Amino acid sequence: MAAGSRYGVTLKQLRELMENRGAEGVQKVQDFSGVHEIARKLNTSEASGLSGEKSDLEHRQDVFGSNTIPPKPPKTFLELVWEALQDVTLIILQAAAVVSLALSFYKPPKGGGDDDIEEEEHSADWIEGLAILLAVVIVVIVTAFNDWSKEKQFRGLQDRIEGEQTFSVIRNSTMTQVQVGEIVVGDIISVKYGDLLPADGLVMQSNDLKVDESSLTGESDQVNKGVASDPMVLSGTHVMEGSGKVLVTAVGVNSQAGIIFTLLGAAAEEVEDMEKKKRKDVEEGIGNAHPNHTLPNSTPGKGGMDDSSEQEMSGECGDEEKSVLQAKLTNLAIQIGYGGMAVSLLTVIILSVRFSVEEFYTNGTEWSLYYVNFYVKFVIIGVTVLVVAVPEGLPLAVTLSLAYSVKKMMADNNLVRHLDACETMGNATTICSDKTGTLTTNRMTVVQAYVCSHHYKPNRQDLPKLRDLPQHVGVLITQGIAVNSSYSSDVKPSADPSGLPTQIGNKTECAMLGFVIDLGVDYRQLRKDMPD
Repeated sequence: MAAGSRYGVTLKQLRELMENRGAEGVQKVQDFSGVHEIARKLNTSEASGLSGEKSDLEHRQDVFGSNTIPPKPPKTFLELVWEALQDVTLIILQAAAVVSLALSFYKPPKGGGDDDIEEEEHSADWIEGLAILLAVVIVVIVTAFNDWSKEKQFRGLQDRIEGEQTFSVIRNSTMTQVQVGEIVVGDIISVKYGDLLPADGLVMQSNDLKVDESSLTGESDQVNKGVASDPMVLSGTHVMEGSGKVLVTAVGVNSQAGIIFTLLGAAAEEVEDMEKKKRKDVEEGIGNAHPNHTLPNSTPGKGGMDDSSEQEMSGECGDEEKSVLQAKLTNLAIQIGYGGMAVSLLTVIILSVRFSVEEFYTNGTEWSLYYVNFYVKFVIIGVTVLVVAVPEGLPLAVTLSLAYSVKKMMADNNLVRHLDACETMGNATTICSDKTGTLTTNRMTVVQAYVCSHHYKPNRQDLPKLRDLPQHVGVLITQGIAVNSSYSSDVKPSADPSGLPTQIGNKTECAMLGFVIDLGVDYRQLRKDMPD
């Protein structure tokens, strides 16, 4: 028996169906005898939705896939160490350390009576090269460890945020909040303006539903969605107006956004194996569950690409813009290198000319191969000047200061992922931000009211109760707010007795519903008396 035989439609058919738009999409849906027939084949209905049984949900994830995209594997500590070693200043320091260590084992030619003192001093020359290498090791380990720990913290934070993302889904005839990653094919989701669609689906019911599909198509015009106009809605798009009910038909890597992620290489390598298996068994409707990151906020990773695409993308990634401080340090290191080379070359020339004039012109000494050792010694002195010119303590000082800044920002609940972000933000003079949910808590409440020519102010404690209003006015206000607001908007009591109520849906409507509660009326009972 085929894995998807309990359903009247296969994964391949649903994927091909969601590739259509507009009138063509309406015709394709009609070929299946309408969206309600598709829902019947998926063993669901507009009114009751799925049963919510764990075995049924797991089977749907196995057949049609889960609403997740595998994340890109994090970089290992050794990879971060290798990246840290690519800094220009550190490369110069490494070269200087190697040269210094190599020269420490070279013994200069013996001359006068100070040879013993010089040999004693020469025996400790290796300390300088080792000190430079030690400074490089400290810088690399501090940088790599900071990046590794912050990456780990960010992934944990991302998992927590994605775990908190929920969507309104009808299951077992009840509207419930379900985590985006747990939405499956066959779910009936309730969409309203402001929502970011978590999966592909077909509109079953719409009320002036308009969607912004610019994230997928690039077209900024809002698209009217309806059973008779354009029933296809896609994951990653925003609802700009209206509301409606949508039958989920594709999730995760099988949705249009997931397919684009895969083609662009934004899915993990596991997707390739899943695609191969799906192509093999696609007629049976075989899917694959990936219990990782949810689609709308998945972590970009490496997917199935040809070699040329991989090389192009890796080339682009290699040309990342450096931070301001990194660019300045790189330029400083290069300038110091040029200056040190010029001074060391000048030193070698001066020493060589002076020795040659004194030894061969003034003293009249004849040339022999023995004097080559003196010129080698002059070259060593020049290289030593170059090594000394490179500031081995500068990268360490900068790294330690940035690491200190990261810890100070952590104390202020600011999680910094990369060290250079501290100095980048330090150069920021203006921050542009939206208001709701970013600078505020994404909550609204009624604090003043003007009813029956009376202004109730200045605080929420001064709002009227139902007994303070004429009976017909109280009924008009409470019924008008309860019934004319979206039934998906809700105000739920907090689990913490001292906490604020949880607002679900449109915040303005939630504020008005909170006003009804403050009046002393249960709006839920009014909605039961007058169902949607």
